Amino acid sequence: MKDILMMLLNGIPWTIAVTVLAFCVGVVLGFPICALRMSRVKVLSILAAMLVLTLRSIPPIVWLFFIFFGIGGGYISLSPFTAAVVGLGLITAAHMSEVYRGAFAAIPAGQFEAAYVLNLSAPQRFFDVVLPQLVRIAIPTSATYAIGLLKDSAVASTIGVGEISFQAYQVSQQTFQGLSVYTAAAVVYLVLSVPVALFSRWLSATLKQRIAR
Repeated sequence: MKDILMMLLNGIPWTIAVTVLAFCVGVVLGFPICALRMSRVKVLSILAAMLVLTLRSIPPIVWLFFIFFGIGGGYISLSPFTAAVVGLGLITAAHMSEVYRGAFAAIPAGQFEAAYVLNLSAPQRFFDVVLPQLVRIAIPTSATYAIGLLKDSAVASTIGVGEISFQAYQVSQQTFQGLSVYTAAAVVYLVLSVPVALFSRWLSATLKQRIAR
C-alpha cells in the first residue's frame, strides 16, 4: 500500500492545480454572470440564465471533450491541462453565479436601506455593506462546491491530465491491484478534502465575528 500511495502522490499536484485554477476562474467569472442574471434588462437576464442552464446541465466530461477534442483539435491548440481548467472553470462560474445570487438575496433588505440612509456611495455600499455579508453567506456553499470540484477534477484524466485518477489507472494496470490502488486513491481524495471543509468553517466563523462587531 505504501508503494501505491507513493506512486499516487505524483498526481496530487495536478489535481490541486486543476481544482484551484478552475475554482479561481469560476469565482471571478461568476460575478459578471450573476450581475447579468440579476439585470433589469430582460434580454441580458434571459441570456445569462440560458448560459447557466447550459453549463450546468451538460456533464463535465462532455465539456472537456468538446473543448479539448473539438475546439482544441480543430481551431485552437490546447494542452489537456488548459482544456481541463477552462472546462471546469466555466462550469464553476455557472455554479458560483447562482451561489452569489442566492447569497445576495439572503442579505436583509434593511442593510441596503441603512446604507442609503447613511448616504454611502455605491462603492462604499458594495465593499463595506454588501460584499462582507455576501462572502460570509456564500462561503459554506462555495466550500461544498470546491470539495465537489476536487472530486470532479478526476474527469480530467479522460483527456490525459496526470492527476490522481489518471495515476491510479496507470498503477492499477501495472500492478493488477485495482482494489488496493483505488482504495488508496479514495484515501488521498479524503485527505485533500477535509482541510478544505475545516478551513471554510474557520473562515465563515471568523467573518461572522468581524461583521457582528
